[in-house]
Amino acid sequence: MSGSTTPSSNTVSPRSQRFRDSVHNIPTPGTEVHRPKRYEPVVLNIYIVGGIALLMICLGIALEIGLRMSDENNGYSVPQKNEITFVSTQFLTSFVPTLLVVPLGFFWAVADWMLRWYQPYVTLSEGNAPAARSILLDYIALNRLTTLYYSLKHRHWLLHISTLTAVAAIFMQPLAGSLFQVQQVPYTTAATATSLRTVGLSPTISQLTSFLASAGYADAAVYNNLQDPPFVNGVWSAAQFTAPPGSILNGTLAINTTAIQTHVNCIKPTSFSTTNLSSSNVVLQATFSDSCNASLSLSPNDGPDQFSVSAASTCAPSYQDLNFQPVFFWFYHATDTGDLQGTAVFCQPSIAIFVVATTMDLNDGSMGNCTIIEPFEYTNNVTGSPLNGEAFNGVMFDSSNNTYINARALAIGSSIPGAIYRYATQQTGGPGSVFDDPYGFSNATAKIYTQHLSVAAQTIYFLPDNETIPAQLTSDIQRLFIETLPAHLLSVLFMCIGIASLIVHILHKRSRRNLYLTSPPGSIASIVSLTSRSGFGELLLPYDDVERMKSNFAGLTFRLDKRTGAIVAEEDFGMADTTDGTALLGDKGYNIRVGVDSLPPLSRTSFKEKAVEPDSP
Repeated sequence: MSGSTTPSSNTVSPRSQRFRDSVHNIPTPGTEVHRPKRYEPVVLNIYIVGGIALLMICLGIALEIGLRMSDENNGYSVPQKNEITFVSTQFLTSFVPTLLVVPLGFFWAVADWMLRWYQPYVTLSEGNAPAARSILLDYIALNRLTTLYYSLKHRHWLLHISTLTAVAAIFMQPLAGSLFQVQQVPYTTAATATSLRTVGLSPTISQLTSFLASAGYADAAVYNNLQDPPFVNGVWSAAQFTAPPGSILNGTLAINTTAIQTHVNCIKPTSFSTTNLSSSNVVLQATFSDSCNASLSLSPNDGPDQFSVSAASTCAPSYQDLNFQPVFFWFYHATDTGDLQGTAVFCQPSIAIFVVATTMDLNDGSMGNCTIIEPFEYTNNVTGSPLNGEAFNGVMFDSSNNTYINARALAIGSSIPGAIYRYATQQTGGPGSVFDDPYGFSNATAKIYTQHLSVAAQTIYFLPDNETIPAQLTSDIQRLFIETLPAHLLSVLFMCIGIASLIVHILHKRSRRNLYLTSPPGSIASIVSLTSRSGFGELLLPYDDVERMKSNFAGLTFRLDKRTGAIVAEEDFGMADTTDGTALLGDKGYNIRVGVDSLPPLSRTSFKEKAVEPDSP
């Protein structure tokens, strides 16, 4: 045999005696024929992958910032009326975020699919790959869980991490769907209100209509358990104001306004006696101080329950008008056993004017607690002449020539003590228990009398006005909230997927540096073009199953021919380190010396010198 032969299609493969190849007959691209442009999938473009990965990282950071702002600002403002009438708000808050993350999940699924598609070729480009890890390995046909198993088994670490990110990306959709929630919450915004009153003495006080109306309300409040009317809260009576227009749900308006504080200063007597002088005359005597005492005569024949009010002239300065004098409230009760009970309460009303911070419930108009900001320092006919800051007692009035005014005064004088006594009868144990309590009637009198004077203050100490003033409106409105747990999980997922995918694709691009494909590797024609001259196809039959193909390829390793890019097979004579490090950093391959020079003498002679006849098998 000659020492050398001319390569031809009918020569034994220099790589194996089991098949013939003709790779050496393929024209060298770029020299003998045009070299086509290298095929690189758009989805594996490092700039596109890097941009999407950085977007994911930014989204994770932005989500944490958005969550913090949501917590600090009590959510985000949203339209109070859903303009998209054919879908619900709940649908929008779950579907739209899901729709936004679907493209991201789809991108990483496609990117992972491309890496799985490329993995056998990357392994071949590193050289000397066993059939099980190269031409027989099909990650595309495997589901993700199986891919995780085989990529771990073959130590294709980049593919393993890529598949993990693709699996993790699945959870972005349910987390995004639960990320937002619209809730009805109290929310405070700046607003304006219109003040309708200013401090000033009413010119119609002498008609006593204001006092009659307030006495009627106090009486009705006892009978019907009514609360304070709008702009009145206990000792406070505030200038009336109107809320901003519009429909406000569970709204509260906070405002700084002028308010009058009324104290009735009621005390119980230091000593009291009930003397039955005759069957028609009982005398009640009360002492409140050394210089303040009084007595009242009444007839038991007028009933077992009696009450009245009188001016405490003996306890007031001689110059003080009857309208402003302190008063005595008297209460008398004859028990069923004939015992006589009586008491008296001394009250000396006073007023003070302040600028206060208060609130109004826009549902029922009730006024909240008042906080004093500063004293009212303006001088007018309430703080100055003629009133000079004195308070009307609201139950005793100067006599008038007007029959109607006198009738109103009589009605007021009987309504307030009557309401107090009625309140006592409503207590547990009836009026007897209140008489037995040392502070029973003084407390009851303070409560009813305060309400009477505070309600009356609305009209006697205020005049009409119209002024726009600042306010704070708190109402139940729809606010968009970011849920804490889904936000944290989705943020971590965004950043982990972004960082991991960026590293994987940078390293995978490096591992593809020796891979030169000119067409997508998935079509049958593309595969045939890579293997048609390689010869090892002669070892296969169309009906071979996987196990038979493994058996036929036993003892062969595969690689990509560096000159042509064809897939070629070589005999593995046991000198190879078959550790598959392809998918790591690309700096480890199969440390193998396979070729003619590494064969034993007999095999070397047969490869170099033995010619094969054209009709040889």
